[in-house]
Amino acid sequence: MTVYDDPPLAQRQIALIDLLDRLLSGGVVLTGDIVLSVADIDLVRVSLRAVIVAVQEQQFDALPPVPTLIEDDVRHDRSR
Repeated sequence: MTVYDDPPLAQRQIALIDLLDRLLSGGVVLTGDIVLSVADIDLVRVSLRAVIVAVQEQQFDALPPVPTLIEDDVRHDRSR
């Protein structure tokens, strides 16, 4: 038995949504540099940095809903 008995990752079937879920649950940091140069002279340099994480929805059940002006106008019109 060798270490290579397990199938390589390229042959495993993983759904894209499962991959994104695993990446976003822990967070992902992307970095990159792009340099446009002519004759070894750097003309343009772009540095890219991004942090991507999952955002969980906040529950605001403790706060009562705020009535809008339209709802107040409808209530006043019906009472007349």
